[in-house]
Amino acid sequence: MHGTYVGSHFTQIAHSDLVVLFGLNLSETRMSGGGQVEELRRALETSKARVIIIDPRYTDSVITEHAEWLPIRPTTDAALVAGIAHTLITEQLLDEALVNRYCVGYDRSTLPDTAAPNASYKDYVLGTGDDGIAKTPEWAADITGIPATRIRQLAREIASARACYICQGWGPQRHANGEQTVRAIQTLPALTGHFGRPGTNNGNWPYGTPYGVPLLPVGKNPITTSIPCYLWTDAIQHPEKMTATTMGVKGADRLKTGIKLFFNQAGNTLLNQHGETNRTRQILADESLCETIIVIENHMTPSAMYADLLLPETSYLEAEDLVDSSYAAGSHNYMIAIQKTVKPMWEVRSTYDICADIAGHLGLREQYTEGRTQAQWAEMHYQQIREKRPYLPEWSVAKEMGVIDQRIATEQQSLAFADFRADAEANPLSTPSGKIEIYSQALADLAQAWTLPEGERIPALPEFCPAKESHLNKALTAKYPLQLSGFHTKGHTHSTYSNVLMLHEAVPDEVWINPIDASARQLKSGDRVHVFNDRGVVELPCKVTQRILPGVAAMPQGAWTRLDGNGVDVGGCINTLTSHHPSPLAKGNPQHTNLVEIKRA
Repeated sequence: MHGTYVGSHFTQIAHSDLVVLFGLNLSETRMSGGGQVEELRRALETSKARVIIIDPRYTDSVITEHAEWLPIRPTTDAALVAGIAHTLITEQLLDEALVNRYCVGYDRSTLPDTAAPNASYKDYVLGTGDDGIAKTPEWAADITGIPATRIRQLAREIASARACYICQGWGPQRHANGEQTVRAIQTLPALTGHFGRPGTNNGNWPYGTPYGVPLLPVGKNPITTSIPCYLWTDAIQHPEKMTATTMGVKGADRLKTGIKLFFNQAGNTLLNQHGETNRTRQILADESLCETIIVIENHMTPSAMYADLLLPETSYLEAEDLVDSSYAAGSHNYMIAIQKTVKPMWEVRSTYDICADIAGHLGLREQYTEGRTQAQWAEMHYQQIREKRPYLPEWSVAKEMGVIDQRIATEQQSLAFADFRADAEANPLSTPSGKIEIYSQALADLAQAWTLPEGERIPALPEFCPAKESHLNKALTAKYPLQLSGFHTKGHTHSTYSNVLMLHEAVPDEVWINPIDASARQLKSGDRVHVFNDRGVVELPCKVTQRILPGVAAMPQGAWTRLDGNGVDVGGCINTLTSHHPSPLAKGNPQHTNLVEIKRA
């Protein structure tokens, strides 16, 4: 829709009068004394902007940002945007000339010649498109759970704002219809003109501006075939089904062979963090499929337990390196020299040294290392930076400093689409049309070329596509009536630190359930419950709270899976319940889209 993925830094909120956040929860996902969460706090102190957070949970961010909470049913954000757009159009709250100047497909005048005459977003919203349904606020209210009056008012508030900062977190896209959600949220600032000006955003999540530390050189891979990363278990289990038109294989019409050797380094996705862990267990246990699993780790994670060869790796306390700032550092970027605080213990080695030795056994050590140790690479990269920034100290001094240098992004780096807004012809986006593509001909072509499972679509517009596992599927909700979504807890970072019992005391992993749903099941806070569906059963305590919508439950992700003798996951891993079935377009992660039931354990 935009081409390059980039959003305005949160520092822009210093110029905003309204902030609308979809599924963005920095107070829990980016806790720190700096970076994005601190920039957001300082910007709000400056602007005193009003904040609206749209989320199924009353998150900590609602509290810390003094925000209004608009509780929404999971998977329905695109329906909300369509309902807002209906009010914008029918009440003439948008500048259609401006929208058409910067966008493709808002109305019929900017549709590609290959599109149907009524294929515009305006037709979709007003009900003159193919489905014939007007996307009124009442229509959206039935789907989202947000009252129609509030949807109309939200449309008016966004339209009348001087500078509205619209942004989304990474949770909304982790749904079975996540691509459509992302595109719909990006459409909202395009319709209202809240992009490319101070205090605005383009609807995207804002990556930090990197300092510019070089990476190790990577040679050209002679193998050009690749698969969507979420489908690696499919590439092990049934590679014959992996084709370009069914599962997004690139560089070949189909896979010629399945994955037979697997490297897993510094990650718990081999089992714990991947969808449907019980299925993954069965696949990994069958040694006729993936014959060799190599894990490089410094903790005995659930994934490490499936290693044929487990190579112990240094922790960051045992390593030395030169690193760039975090992708979540916001406009504040920096360069850090990491020094060993303890000598590597026992047989642990750095990943670089492990891979250098493997390359050596293959006769490729010199090509891999170019004659340098990891420390020598760090020094060389520093000298390359110092040539451009001669004010930096000598390496012998810098490597002992920790934080060597800090910089602040420029206004141009911090404001998304500023050049495009100033002159769209001179500064086109990296889309095929050079504009914001509300209607995407590329997606229309892809939808024609690909073979999709029954009930799935890749629409050219950011339409609302109901997810199979949602409250709208009455057949499934008769058996599993609760929508289950995951969230990032303060107690661990993904699955890192989930094995630290002291943190569990401070922030226990619990399934959130609304008092209405808890009462119907005779549950109270602290009760141990079974959360279950056809994919598995998880046991953990419940938290009865009004901070979650009725009909919705929420579990923290990252707990380490651990099955008891009955096959119940007493470790509390949400991925025992999540699906491995990918989203239609990206073939990506749908792990927030689940239907479950809850009962006392």
